[in-house]
Amino acid sequence: MTIMKHDVKFLIPERNLGNADIEFHVKKNGQKFGTLKISKGSIVWVPKDNTYGYKLGWDKFDANMQRDGKREKRKSRVQK
Repeated sequence: MTIMKHDVKFLIPERNLGNADIEFHVKKNGQKFGTLKISKGSIVWVPKDNTYGYKLGWDKFDANMQRDGKREKRKSRVQK
């Protein structure tokens, strides 16, 4: 099974995360796929060409990922 690769770009606001979301702009085959917004209280997926998104609180997101996500070993981070 071939896994499609997506381009992901993100914007980090120049202020405390407590007051602003982080946005990840996701492209599939060079075209906009959607925007993932992450905040302290929730995660929101806004598909391309949509005004409204799909919001999950962190507890619900955790439950959905553990139920539906593919289990993967955590990769170690390289310290600089």
